Amino acid sequence: MRIVLISDAWHPQINGVVTTVTNTVATLKTLGHEVELITPDRFKTYPWPGYPDVGMAFLCGPSLRPIIKAFKPDAIHLVTEGSIGYAARRYCREFGYRYTSSYLSQFPEYFKMRTGFPMLLSETYLRWFHSESARVMVATPSLEQEMRQKGYQHLARWSRGVNTELFRPRTKDFIQDQRPIFTYTGRVAVEKNIEAFLKLELPGTKYVVGDGSQRDVLEKKYPDVRFMGYQQGENLARLMAAADVFVFPSRTDTFGVVLLEALASGVPVAAYPVQAPNDVITNSTVGILNEDLQQAALTALSLNPQSCRNYALEYTWEKCTQQFVDNIVQMI
Repeated sequence: MRIVLISDAWHPQINGVVTTVTNTVATLKTLGHEVELITPDRFKTYPWPGYPDVGMAFLCGPSLRPIIKAFKPDAIHLVTEGSIGYAARRYCREFGYRYTSSYLSQFPEYFKMRTGFPMLLSETYLRWFHSESARVMVATPSLEQEMRQKGYQHLARWSRGVNTELFRPRTKDFIQDQRPIFTYTGRVAVEKNIEAFLKLELPGTKYVVGDGSQRDVLEKKYPDVRFMGYQQGENLARLMAAADVFVFPSRTDTFGVVLLEALASGVPVAAYPVQAPNDVITNSTVGILNEDLQQAALTALSLNPQSCRNYALEYTWEKCTQQFVDNIVQMI
């Protein structure tokens, strides 16, 4: 098939959406599909309020339309609901294209945390955005149930995967600090609830791998924590594998690809018993979910790294990309 993917999130951003799009495009091509990826780097962009590192391609419609028209797609998928997604949706409606879309993050909650923007307005926009989609793809059963209760229709599952060749068990000596090593990896921003991890009284050393709007404040407030900034590739994988427990304090994520990256590295997870961890960590031998995050982190130290690795091997990009293709085929 000839597939157009539209995403407002793209490199140099480092987040679950970018990871998902990058691996899905690569796997689609491996499966023999032709892909046209339309992302902000193809347009003039402006900083998004509350997200200064995110470039938004406002008024990109006149430049976007010729790209889609020239490609002559069999399917169009709107990954995100930003300005490029909006322009593509408008194009599809005007020229009679059916399209699919995905709901990847709790954007209304995030946007309110960062800017104070009313959730009611954001939620109203998102319901409108997805209202005419032939398939609205979501990653987990609980998110599907939540959206169904909110009135969303045509819901379909599109899970997530992990690169098990990059993220794999390695020697722990990449980190020389006092053990145990408790690690968080991801965006350093208010919506990730990182301070709930940093203020825990834990033995050993805490690591934060990532960057974002809260880093400067948290780095000054918690001088004993190792803030490593954004890491990619081998460096990221080595840091992940060198941890003893991966602590995931977020209460708002819809999936959390980093959970799979930790498990694939043989690192057990400690998290709150909320949507994303409940859906991803379905086996108590690979992670501990507890409202007492400190107790969860300490208990997770006793879990078997090989069990974590075996669990993650079930989540491949090939499997979830085939889910994506099946959803599109059903729509066509």
